[in-house]
Amino acid sequence: MEIIPYRLYTVPLFCLLFLGHFVSGQLDYNFYDHSCPNLTGIVRNGVASAVAKETRMAASLLRLHFHDCFVNGCDASILLDESSAFKGEKNALPNRNSVRGFEVIDAIKADVERACPSTVSCADILTLAVREAIYLVGGPFWLVAMGRRDGLTANETAANEQLPSPIEPLENITAKFTSKGLTLKDVVVLSGAHTIGFAQCFTFKSRLFNFDNTGNPDPTLDASLLQSLQQICPNQADSNTNLAPLDSVTTNKFDNVYYRNLVNNSGLLQSDQALMGDNRTAPMVMLYNRLPYLFASAFKTSMVKMSYIGVLTGHDGEIRKNCRVVN
Repeated sequence: MEIIPYRLYTVPLFCLLFLGHFVSGQLDYNFYDHSCPNLTGIVRNGVASAVAKETRMAASLLRLHFHDCFVNGCDASILLDESSAFKGEKNALPNRNSVRGFEVIDAIKADVERACPSTVSCADILTLAVREAIYLVGGPFWLVAMGRRDGLTANETAANEQLPSPIEPLENITAKFTSKGLTLKDVVVLSGAHTIGFAQCFTFKSRLFNFDNTGNPDPTLDASLLQSLQQICPNQADSNTNLAPLDSVTTNKFDNVYYRNLVNNSGLLQSDQALMGDNRTAPMVMLYNRLPYLFASAFKTSMVKMSYIGVLTGHDGEIRKNCRVVN
């Protein structure tokens, strides 16, 4: 298998020490060095192929990982199809007809199984795939500690209750993050993932025509953006699933322009723009707008923290042969 080359990078010793602070249980940066030495190359090729076909897939994989980790922890429960034993998370309201990337993970898992049968978990594949996807579209590179195992069940109810919604108040979203061991800073940083990807019109259409039941658009929304969005999402039901870029300036590039958009009242989702309306989060938005390297560094740290939520290690869970079903 041809390995797609990456630009050279170096990781300072202090970064290793800092990242190592978060490693818990039996997660290890060298977990598959002997049992599946070509793992990173296999995942990298699979992700590169998927993103080459559709750049949007980078954002879709990131969202898939986020929605997995926030329900049952990072155990690949979101990948499970519904069974007689449980209701799957795929049909929960935040995921139905919107979470994507399952086929990409399936294809990578099949390649990994051919090289290293019954060795690498779907949870680790998803975690590693997201790092590769973000790096491919211009984002930062970070070390991924591995050794996660796959969950034996899924939880549709928890997905409905625990995943943040774009129309929720910032206070509610923050509470959902802190319940997972994350902080208000992580809310601001991980929201920066909206520098790539798209949103369906129904998630923000109320801002365009009937904000807070006033019959008028959201007065904080930039006028030129409002006009553009009203064309993409006309005030009729059949436009609900139309797509608009979360960052209309650099749609397919992972950068810090998301924060510039917020400063300019051009955040697409109400939950994003709310970060500029809170005196705790607005200074962080201003900081990441001014200092792209600081955002990149903070994003790596927050992604690592998120990837450790509720992980299964050791003899817990299993190594699924097919990511969609328990063995």
